[in-house]
Amino acid sequence: MSRRTVLRSASVLAGAAAFGGLWARAAPPALASADPHRDVAADARMVWRRLPKNWQEGPFLANGYLGAQVYAGKTPETLKIMLSHSQVQDQRIQWEAGIGLSRLPIGYLTLTLAGAITAVDWTLDLYNAELGGTITTTRGSVAFSAVVHNDLSVLLVSLTPSAGEAKAVWAFQPLESATTRTVRKPPEYVANPAPEQAEGYCAQPMLAGGGYTTAWQERAIGTRRLLAATVAYSFPGTTHTADARNAVRKALAAWPDALLARHRRWWNDYHRRSFVSVPDKQVQRFYWIQLYKIAAATRADGPVVSEWGPWFPEVGNSWTAVWWNLNVQVTYPIVNSTNHPELDAVTETFRRDHANLEVSVPPAYRDGDTYALSHPGDWRLRPGGTRSVGVPGTTSKTDQTGNLLWGLHNVWLAYRHHMDRRVLRDVLYPTLAKALNFYRHFLFTGPDGALHLPLTRSPEYADAPDCTYDLSLIRWAARTLADSARLLCLDEPRVPIWREIAAKLVPYHEDPANGVLIGDGVPLAASHRHFSHLLWLYPLRERVWDTPGDRDLMTRTFDHWAADQSAWHGYSYAAASSMKSVMDAPEEALRYLKFFLGRNVVADTELTANTMYREGSNFAIESPITAAQSVVDMLMQGSGGVLKVFPSVSATWRDASIAGLRAEGAFLVDASRRDGRTEFVRVHSEAGEPLVLQHGVAGDVDVRDEHGRRLPWRAAGPGRIAIGLR
Repeated sequence: MSRRTVLRSASVLAGAAAFGGLWARAAPPALASADPHRDVAADARMVWRRLPKNWQEGPFLANGYLGAQVYAGKTPETLKIMLSHSQVQDQRIQWEAGIGLSRLPIGYLTLTLAGAITAVDWTLDLYNAELGGTITTTRGSVAFSAVVHNDLSVLLVSLTPSAGEAKAVWAFQPLESATTRTVRKPPEYVANPAPEQAEGYCAQPMLAGGGYTTAWQERAIGTRRLLAATVAYSFPGTTHTADARNAVRKALAAWPDALLARHRRWWNDYHRRSFVSVPDKQVQRFYWIQLYKIAAATRADGPVVSEWGPWFPEVGNSWTAVWWNLNVQVTYPIVNSTNHPELDAVTETFRRDHANLEVSVPPAYRDGDTYALSHPGDWRLRPGGTRSVGVPGTTSKTDQTGNLLWGLHNVWLAYRHHMDRRVLRDVLYPTLAKALNFYRHFLFTGPDGALHLPLTRSPEYADAPDCTYDLSLIRWAARTLADSARLLCLDEPRVPIWREIAAKLVPYHEDPANGVLIGDGVPLAASHRHFSHLLWLYPLRERVWDTPGDRDLMTRTFDHWAADQSAWHGYSYAAASSMKSVMDAPEEALRYLKFFLGRNVVADTELTANTMYREGSNFAIESPITAAQSVVDMLMQGSGGVLKVFPSVSATWRDASIAGLRAEGAFLVDASRRDGRTEFVRVHSEAGEPLVLQHGVAGDVDVRDEHGRRLPWRAAGPGRIAIGLR
């Protein structure tokens, strides 16, 4: 990659980005620095020239736990910093998770200025995860910078006010400690007690025990003022107040430059782990903002993302917990392909809390060897109340029967991208076996000799026997378990059962014109935002475009789903883009992605000005992040035993570069495309898995190892070679 700069000055100096001017920026220097990661992150930095009004416009900071959003306060003289925390939730488990285990509002800091705010000049530096700039008022100005410190989970805000704003003052306003969800809210529900406020902290006890405390304190350093603020949570203990106050004191006692250096080091190392550059700068900037967002939103040892990530929306916040029927599942694949296992909270959640999955099994089927996953739930996999996934074939059926299998597919992807046998042995295999056991209670042999499934519900669409959504997940699970037992060299007596399920499971019901149905006798008859009946195509990749016999079914089913997009949401377009990428249709893949990035309002949903996402007035984090995976799918695909480089790149993308992207098989991939031709591909094998490489290099190829020595290889099809790597 050092042979050339990955951002040529002509591209760097191109016009400002779209999105209502929020991403508009002055042109960076014409010459790239020695660090291309820093260059592309700098090019994607977010800039504000006017005071943002709300969460849909404002800058956002977080470290997977503590979140902060910055925007206008209630008066012209006030700036608001909304504080939130991904672990702060109620613990009244007698009610379902959206109510009794709900994420709880915390409150916000206010900076009250002497004059009315007339202008701002802010930049969110993605590479350093730092917000900085100036606030101009009718009485003067304030220069500031802010970070949510990566290691300390403390918000640090440095102020340098002019004389007219020397008396700008901080305060904290708590919000009511109660769920903001109204769906199925019981009449006996009451808010938690009023907060206990004192100098420099606000403690919020909870009726169930424990609680959370916001603490803040300011320190003068020459002409500057440094604010430290944090939120601490404890349950069932009551250490939260002491924890919060101690964290603030510790932060203010340290040297600010040293704190900032530690914070920047983590974020710089994060951004250097992988690299993507494409000539469409709207796409490139969006992609790098999503990489920043996912690292701000989640960490492997923290909570799996709820619908808001670590942030809190003030208006329209009904989704107060973790949604496992699609939302988590489409958020996390990007952490695998971009080489960020430090963000994989899904695998760690199942490792830590798998025992809680038994609670989601209907009581009559809790036999100690059966798991399920209801939604909404909390970040400990608890559904709360008496919620379960329901019983197939009865009136209690729900659309939640497939949640756990789809969630475990994310764990499978983590295993395949790193080939860590411990993930397969300790997390995926035992949990997946218990998840499949739930379906085994209901599979029955029909007159045709095939295994069938009674009535379940295709998520958000319709009831159907032999529901395609469930069948695709059952088939994947049975095959994966049988293969895993072989890989782990286990003497597993259930292998014949799993193989029988995979072999005898009824094929998907089809329509000659429209492809795969929702289920037996249930066609897709209206626009459907979920792609649940298409999981076999993507992401399960049961049928593949490389097999000519699969193409007709894939095409008919996709075309029928895409024929009516009136009810589609953001993730529908991201999924459509990825599906078109795996179906060798790069221009269509880019068209779906660009439609979403163009902030088109569909079914009262849109990508917001700051690349967050709203559905109605609700905040939903998953759609923009899964669209970043759609970009990766254009540049690299690694499933089905074939590693494909630049497999679905638009003809308009004459140049592109990738480095450090991670593919299934534990392959790290670098590649360069210039003037429409692939210049080179470099693959580093961490696990010695078989490599079939679709390289895209025109003409004869030269294959060498890292020392320049020629490597033996054999042709494996047009444009493909097979190489043995250690």
